Amino acid sequence: MSHSLANKVAVITGANRGIGRAIAHGYAGAGATVVCRAGHR
Repeated sequence: MSHSLANKVAVITGANRGIGRAIAHGYAGAGATVVCRAGHR
């Protein structure tokens, strides 16, 4: 089964490492526009 996220936007927090980074890469690979927030205040 293939999932397409074309024409979708995903906002990912904690995308600088670990699971947040993996999710960001996965969503981008599925076609979503990805907005990432990484780092400290």
